[in-house]
Amino acid sequence: MAQTQDIAQQITANCLMGRTRYLSRVLTGIYDEEIRSLGVQASQVTLLATIAAYGPVRRSDLGRWLHFDSSTLTRNLRVMLAKAWIEEFPGDTDGRGLPLQVTAVGSRLLNGLGPAWHRAQSRAAELIGGEGRTAVMGLFSKVQEAVRA
Repeated sequence: MAQTQDIAQQITANCLMGRTRYLSRVLTGIYDEEIRSLGVQASQVTLLATIAAYGPVRRSDLGRWLHFDSSTLTRNLRVMLAKAWIEEFPGDTDGRGLPLQVTAVGSRLLNGLGPAWHRAQSRAAELIGGEGRTAVMGLFSKVQEAVRA
């Protein structure tokens, strides 16, 4: 029992995964709260912005770039397709799946999200402070570089 208690204490006090997941839930909650009235979730905003910035883009590329597991990616894209925020781009049929692109409806949503996203961004930045923001952005760049290598 002492061994169980010891490992439990180590995990709850020092686990990097636990700490980053906690931060993720808190920050995601801020963004979700600000965008809720627009009928979109934070994960869908990330996908919509990525498709708008880099599209047309294949599902497999989205999953790889954003590290979404396939079921989460499929679930979110299904909603986004049903709401006509994105559509399949028929121009490229090389057998690897049709790329996705943002529709006019999705572009309007993304543009309408701007004020709410800025509010969420400000709240999150205020919560973690300047050093926290610098640390998060630095960690992201470091991890992204390592994962792509």
